Amino acid sequence: MLNIQYITENQAALETACKNKNLDPSIVAEVISIDKKRRDLQGKTDALRKRSNEIAEAIKQAVGAGNKPAPEQIEAGKEVKEQLKLIEPELKEIEAAFSEKMHYVPNVPAADVPIGPDESGNQVVRKVGTPPEFSFTPKHHHELMEAANILDTKRAVRIGGFRAYFLKNDGLLLEQALLQFALRKLEKIGFTLLSAPVLVNEETMWGTGYLPWGQEDHYLTQDKQFLAGTAEVALTAFHAGEVLREKDLPIKMAGISPCFRREVGSYGKDTQGIIRVHQFNKVEQVVYTTADEDETRVWHERMTALSEELLSDLGLSYQVLLMCTGDMGAGQRKKYDVETWFPAQEKYRETHSASYFNDFQARRLNIKYQANDGNKKFVYTLNNTMAASPRLLAAIVENFQQKDGSIAIPAVLQEFMGKKLIAR
Repeated sequence: MLNIQYITENQAALETACKNKNLDPSIVAEVISIDKKRRDLQGKTDALRKRSNEIAEAIKQAVGAGNKPAPEQIEAGKEVKEQLKLIEPELKEIEAAFSEKMHYVPNVPAADVPIGPDESGNQVVRKVGTPPEFSFTPKHHHELMEAANILDTKRAVRIGGFRAYFLKNDGLLLEQALLQFALRKLEKIGFTLLSAPVLVNEETMWGTGYLPWGQEDHYLTQDKQFLAGTAEVALTAFHAGEVLREKDLPIKMAGISPCFRREVGSYGKDTQGIIRVHQFNKVEQVVYTTADEDETRVWHERMTALSEELLSDLGLSYQVLLMCTGDMGAGQRKKYDVETWFPAQEKYRETHSASYFNDFQARRLNIKYQANDGNKKFVYTLNNTMAASPRLLAAIVENFQQKDGSIAIPAVLQEFMGKKLIAR
């Protein structure tokens, strides 16, 4: 959520931001109009309440002096109360409308974010590593994993439906090794480790900006709770409604949780294998910083670098993309995607996503800190994937496949696995 003063003073910029993010720009003018009506009604209500208090005080003084209230005083008091009965429900209604519509105004992209309609406008920032060369035609991850008896999708689909999967034997152990490796890396540099709740309430979804946008991609239970698509939701809301201290910032959290996505609109995409699934496991980074965009941008680069370091440790080639306006979320100010090389597909696929929001989420969640100068400010928030399985697991399998169909285990994961090779 943005400050209403900022919205009013930057209407044109916000309307442009809406257009560039493929959103309806009319919401900006609508919010400004509602705010004007709200302030007008608030002013009238305050004046009537003041007048009511003045009349009540005059009557009290008259009674205290042993006099009867003047008829005109009693009549004036009744008239003011009647006016308040009419205007207060109207004010309550327009305040509710204002609160709701404020949640529909998106964040303004940072100045260095490229303008583009969709993924075609994304820019490659850098490529790291050399994709492996094979003396044979590399196979897709699901062929290798099924042959090695570490993946079963046929039985999973019978049980859980399309895009369901079983990881088996060394497939499950390799996934757990990957997630443990990611958590340990973050623990070593001071991240607080958390197991994040999967079920979250609607307020938290609105607070993190996953509502109203993208509502169709989330599962809603009969108890009106959402199955979170990322641990970011719970971690970002961890200090909702609290006032922190500047000396405690930055606050660094690493969460691990199952994640759920309906994958609406992905019909016909990645129908084989475990690239696009409804349920997966992920280690997520979330950081709160002070209300300083320069400091936040430093952390944005650091968090992205942590994901890159993980990929380099695993021996995987990747590229970093700066996302354009049409391929980023409504609340995001700047976003990187990291794509890892998949040999069988002969292309890079997204495995990580790093974003910062300034105070967009913190205002919605009411997360503040007491600054050293005594003022209270909203924290700035960031998030980034550290490791998401099974997609990153699939990348490991494809890149480390051997000619005989076995799968070499990256050196950094061998200690977790207790072996160097997954035999076919």
